[in-house]
Amino acid sequence: MDVIKVEPLTTARALRGPFDYRRPEGVGVGSILEVPFGRQRLKAVVTGLAATSPHELADPLRVLPDSVPAELVELALWMADEYVSTPARALGLVLPPPGREKTALWAERTGTDGKVTDRQAALLASLPRWTGSDTAALRRLEKRGLVSIGPRGLRREVTHHLVGDAQRPRLTADQERAVEEILAGGRSLLHGVTGSGKTEVYLQLAERVAGGVIVLVPEIALTPQVVARFVERFGDTVAVLHSKLSAGERYDEWRRLRTGAARISVGPRSAVFAPLEQPALVIVDEEHDPSYKHEGDPRYDARLVAERRAGDGLLVCGSATPRCESAHRLRRVRLPERVDGRPLPPVEVIDMRATRGTLHPRTHEALVDARKAIVLLNRRGWSNFLTCQTCGHAFECPECDVTLVLHRAEATLACHHCGHREPVPRRCPACGGVSIARHGAGTERLEHELPFPPAQVFRLDADVPNAGEVLARFLAAERGVLVGTQVVAKGHDFHDVELGVVLDADGTLRFPDFRSEERTFALVTQLAGRAGRGTHGRVLVQTLAPDAAAIRLAAHHDADTFTTEELRRREALSYPPFATLIRIVAASDQPGAADAAAAAIRAGLGPGALGPAPLFRLRGRERSQVVVKARDRHEAIAEVRAAVSAVAADRAHRGVNLSVDVDPQ
Repeated sequence: MDVIKVEPLTTARALRGPFDYRRPEGVGVGSILEVPFGRQRLKAVVTGLAATSPHELADPLRVLPDSVPAELVELALWMADEYVSTPARALGLVLPPPGREKTALWAERTGTDGKVTDRQAALLASLPRWTGSDTAALRRLEKRGLVSIGPRGLRREVTHHLVGDAQRPRLTADQERAVEEILAGGRSLLHGVTGSGKTEVYLQLAERVAGGVIVLVPEIALTPQVVARFVERFGDTVAVLHSKLSAGERYDEWRRLRTGAARISVGPRSAVFAPLEQPALVIVDEEHDPSYKHEGDPRYDARLVAERRAGDGLLVCGSATPRCESAHRLRRVRLPERVDGRPLPPVEVIDMRATRGTLHPRTHEALVDARKAIVLLNRRGWSNFLTCQTCGHAFECPECDVTLVLHRAEATLACHHCGHREPVPRRCPACGGVSIARHGAGTERLEHELPFPPAQVFRLDADVPNAGEVLARFLAAERGVLVGTQVVAKGHDFHDVELGVVLDADGTLRFPDFRSEERTFALVTQLAGRAGRGTHGRVLVQTLAPDAAAIRLAAHHDADTFTTEELRRREALSYPPFATLIRIVAASDQPGAADAAAAAIRAGLGPGALGPAPLFRLRGRERSQVVVKARDRHEAIAEVRAAVSAVAADRAHRGVNLSVDVDPQ
């Protein structure tokens, strides 16, 4: 095999590889090179080998030190195909993080004897170790052959913000049965009520399998207890991969997995690409969480990639509110009761149709009586939007067709789509009026309106920089209220929370999305599960739609009935998991260009395509979309790929950005 096939790492969608080069000695699939490509020098990944090539071959410029496991190269090529992306963009996800190994001088005795002073004897007795401040003295002993000094890799250790205890509990009968059922093989859905001990099942599985383990969590900063328990149980064999690490820490953690120094990888969705050889177990915790869907190109779903990554090993997806797709496809393993034997907390649905204000009087009274409470309002900021009471002008983002949200602490209006910020207005720019009205309430306003001193209110949302610190302070407090967006419902295990409150529970029902019922059910159920662990608990759900099925069934903790009815509805309407949805979006800063490109894509698709339809302007770009709904997934993906490739290669649509989202969330 004298020829290597490489994919240059370029973002151009119209480029079609792989390209042939002469094979340097020792280079194989997964090697990372720098190659001449036209007038450029590009990084490239070897994706295959060949005996001959019909082309005149060039030599790579250099071979880079790190490489990617061959199975990750195969996975990336599959992702490029499955998500209608390019091999280069998919390979970019599996590359080693940038960085290099940090080294320091390590000293150890050679075993040679010699006459030494008392101080030198003490130095020798302290070895082996890093040299430190006494390098010069050790160098003198090295010259006499008594000490060997040389560079050695020095790990930049990751410090974890641990929340809660990580004791090793005894398995319940349900947990032991679940472990045995999962170890029997295949793909499993661990459906356990909140507080049923799913994390301990994961730990037991990781102990009992022989081989590497990948553990995916929704967001690393919001699930510190899962990280704490794995680190406490398995020590240095655990490597944590996430974006909050420094470049050096991330590189060291990746390298420990690549060299086999660590066998367990814990992290958010990108940890599915941990460089482990054929993992024996892949775990997806809180598998219902939408953060497992990647927003960049390729727009992969880490849950589906995890299933592919598991190969012949075990796959476990765990949740108290599993997605319909998972309930339909995976073998269900149940944990029907909480580990402490306590019942799930009673849920009271409060009708807000005749109530003004954010809090119902019963909610206010319950908050005053509770020692600790969690309050969920799925809107951040102070007010949803501002209008002029004189002329009705709404304050909108100049780059996006959306209203700006008031953040009072920063005295700014902010766009939650593009990040645009501007000072809070004193006058209306349209009529000069000074009467500015604020509409709606977000978590920042709620934080100030709750009937507690500021020291007892802890806010957690995307505007709070250190989520782990907020959770730790709430855990340590004698009394307090944790208020925030949906992040307060994500897997937190607090044993002294007596009250859970969901405000505007029907807010997600108003979104034009076929998953709105499922998301509403999950949000209410997950928040309800934070209360009554280790103490008595209750849950209040404020809503303008008390009779909505999602809210009614969540109040009864009835996941089975909800899933059965939701699957029946989706089958009748041909929605996932009974069909595949594909969304193609064209975006351009040139007027009309996005609509023209979307229309050209629609012309290349079959009768199952819908559109083109305009989307709101985002980051200064006009957007237009086409949606495909199809029963045959592979046929639909192939059809979309052909249509998008044709438009991308057409010079008439140059400058239009095309993105494809298979299984949009």
